Amino acid sequence: MPPGVPRGQAITLLTSASHLSNQDPISPSAASPPSTATYSTPPPPTKSASTTESTWTCLDTFNNDDSSSGSVKSIDFSGGKVITVHQDCKIRVWQLTPTKRHKLKTTLPTVNDRLSRFVLPKNYVTVRRHRKKLWIEHADAVTGLAVNNGLIYSVSWDKSLKIWRASDLRCIESVKAHDDAINAVVVSGDGTVYTGSADRRIRVWAKPHNEKRHELVATLEKHKSAVNALALSSDGSVLFSGACDRSILVWEREDSANHMVVTGALRGHNKAILCLINVSDLLMSGSADRTVRIWQRGNDGRYGCLAVMDGHLKPVKSLAAVKEEGQNGVVSVFSGSLDGEIKVWQVSVSNPGSPVDLQNLKL
Repeated sequence: MPPGVPRGQAITLLTSASHLSNQDPISPSAASPPSTATYSTPPPPTKSASTTESTWTCLDTFNNDDSSSGSVKSIDFSGGKVITVHQDCKIRVWQLTPTKRHKLKTTLPTVNDRLSRFVLPKNYVTVRRHRKKLWIEHADAVTGLAVNNGLIYSVSWDKSLKIWRASDLRCIESVKAHDDAINAVVVSGDGTVYTGSADRRIRVWAKPHNEKRHELVATLEKHKSAVNALALSSDGSVLFSGACDRSILVWEREDSANHMVVTGALRGHNKAILCLINVSDLLMSGSADRTVRIWQRGNDGRYGCLAVMDGHLKPVKSLAAVKEEGQNGVVSVFSGSLDGEIKVWQVSVSNPGSPVDLQNLKL
């Protein structure tokens, strides 16, 4: 169980900004938050000694000359490289050059990996009627990506989970993981893999000691529709899943094994949950209802919705967040939407009445 959060704490949204708007409204949660929760939309800060102004600058744009790659589905990092997965079934690996620009290093599977396998018929699998591909290739859009302990995990609408060795970018395992498209993957620190699918299931995978392949150790079935997003608590003990049924389920291990049970259901969004992220004991959810919600666990073990951040004109498809160093309790949240905007929200969890420095974030 992750540590509880003192009931005396409150959440304050400091500011939000995008390249089109300077201030966005905040609406209280439809759920019943703790009575101590506060919601505030401060006026734009004036420049003073106590006000920090941050400017966000685009340092590089890459892949913009490859229109055939389709939409970028996920981004992660491994050993100083940027890894992206795409609609065109490809995984791309980018290297930072001495001029601080990103250059395509390779596409997975690599040419060497293909050449070493293409001769033997056993390396081919049927992906559609009368069509075969190498088992190391994804046959549909690659939708999820995770990096952990020297391994890269990718999932696809082709229903497979593939595992790549980060050191040589070689595919070492492929698993037919679900009966329908896979939308999300997360990996805990101990190497346990969770995959979420349009088949409404979450499957849990682990590699037994001294074994080379991952095995299915649990199937979690509580959602009523497609699972779109997964997130783990900071210690890996709690799994969050978001689905088209508008709910976020909280899963916890019932014992030392991988048997997990639902311990809570977070409701408030009125359309599908599309993305989840957990940072600094805050769970953030983005939805097709165009809002971002922030959730936190109380001492009683139950989660409350602390704030609803709106302002996007279309569904919120991606979230990223980072705890700001040197700023106690301050988290910067980045939300990306199908409206083409990226909004930056700065959130502070602090005791009621304590002073808060406002920061005007610009994109």
